[in-house]
Amino acid sequence: MKIQTIVKNNKFLVLVLVAYAVVAILLPNKFFQSLGNTWYYLKEMLMIMPVILLLTSLITAWVPRKTIENAFGSHAGIKGSIFAFLLGSFSAGPIYAAFPVCKMLLNKGASIANVVIILSTWAVIKIPMLITENKFLGPEFMIFRWILTTIAIFLMGFITAKLVKPRDVPNDALDGSLLKEEALTLEPDYCLGCGICTKVAPHHFRLVNKKAEVISQVIANDELLDIKNAIEKCPAAIIHFYDQH
Repeated sequence: MKIQTIVKNNKFLVLVLVAYAVVAILLPNKFFQSLGNTWYYLKEMLMIMPVILLLTSLITAWVPRKTIENAFGSHAGIKGSIFAFLLGSFSAGPIYAAFPVCKMLLNKGASIANVVIILSTWAVIKIPMLITENKFLGPEFMIFRWILTTIAIFLMGFITAKLVKPRDVPNDALDGSLLKEEALTLEPDYCLGCGICTKVAPHHFRLVNKKAEVISQVIANDELLDIKNAIEKCPAAIIHFYDQH
């Protein structure tokens, strides 16, 4: 049973190992070549990833959640998209270094759309890449590709945000504290507009036209008490909170 659990939780890794085994049997020369390439990339990752993980841990500990939500959250609007685009554009390092950074931003309240923009910009139009592209392919090629790719990136962010919700993304925090993706809802038609929930849990509720609305579904362990207090103090008893897992 334990082996089955390990296999189930590491399906992709098991699939890769099986593929290596098949190649080793059928094409031994290719196997040793691929093994050498794998070792090269592993060494590169071992040099880069510790620094990235340390950086994300420091940001997780020192940067307030509200700061990330204001800069990259779903309510940051076009400002958030521009910040995400600039962050990806001025990044350095291989694309796999972007994943822990984006995971940390998601855990801190960044929107799916802005994370897609960061990842896509980091991957294909960051400044160091554009400089090299200009040198080898010329400025005209570089400029037109940059314009068309930028349009595509913003479209991808918008479409992905419609198809993928924060609760669909695994949300274990990089700092070791478990983040839970919960269903936090309310009934706005019966809201009295008292604003108690916005004072008790300002990261998760706000008033719009004297009606409360949920602004974040990502709830850290240390925020659960605020949510429960908001539910208990709501005079209309319209706030609902349940675990989807």
